[in-house]
Amino acid sequence: DRGAPVAAGMPVIEVTSPFGRRRWVSLPFTDHCPPLGGEPSGDLVRALADLGRSRSLDGIEVRAPLPPSNAVQRAAAHVRHELELTAGADRVWAGFNKNHRRNARIAERAGVRIVRGSGADDLEVFYRLHLRTRRRLGVPIQPRRFFRLLRERILGPGLGFVLTAYTDDVPIASAVFGSHNGTLVYKYSARDERYAKLDANYLLLWSAIRWGCESGHRVFDLGRSDLDQPLLRSFKDGWGAREEPLSYAWIARAPMKARARRLDGALGVVIRNSSPLLCRAVGELFYKYAG
Repeated sequence: DRGAPVAAGMPVIEVTSPFGRRRWVSLPFTDHCPPLGGEPSGDLVRALADLGRSRSLDGIEVRAPLPPSNAVQRAAAHVRHELELTAGADRVWAGFNKNHRRNARIAERAGVRIVRGSGADDLEVFYRLHLRTRRRLGVPIQPRRFFRLLRERILGPGLGFVLTAYTDDVPIASAVFGSHNGTLVYKYSARDERYAKLDANYLLLWSAIRWGCESGHRVFDLGRSDLDQPLLRSFKDGWGAREEPLSYAWIARAPMKARARRLDGALGVVIRNSSPLLCRAVGELFYKYAG
């Protein structure tokens, strides 16, 4: 009702499948995006369900829980990790797992240095390490245009930055962070596995956390993990972060289709055993259908 006061809002992007099927996602490539305007209500759910039907959508995915309703299904279950920074760098450091502290010191004693930047060259260094990491994991890399827009719209305006770890002049680990409204977000990371013994990623993350404490950030968001990723969850736990359940909602008549894990596995084998060009090509062709 355009004449009524605004009660709630929700940003959405329409994602189209290769077969032309359309869905709304709030928001693609985010880990957590609840509707605006306080606790979601049944009125919001009904309005979204009506919109989905009127627009002939496959469904609407909300990256947050919604009130129980016949129209709402649980789309996925994950966990998220957040670390409080308000106690200060010394107290936060003391809350780390002893192995995390030891690994950060190993990198420091080995002469690993951390460089911060937000320019095209910084993102290019990250991209090369990211490509190496994604290929090793058997996962397509995001298109070049994705990173160009990331630099133009996030890093350029000061809403994020890149940290890169070097040994001598060789980049061996890198990560992209977002920064807004008191929250520092650990978004993407990559490393050169040939230098794994230097534990550069531990020093890199500690550098980001320390900067977050010193610059007045309240929270360090380590992002989403799947329930079947115990090693990743343990790594995040080791920073003293609090793990919380993270569930998504799917508004539609039909259940949300599960990802074809068998197909993902086969594609992963091919990517791991092929040229980096294939990792890039698959991302360029199909990443726009993800989210």
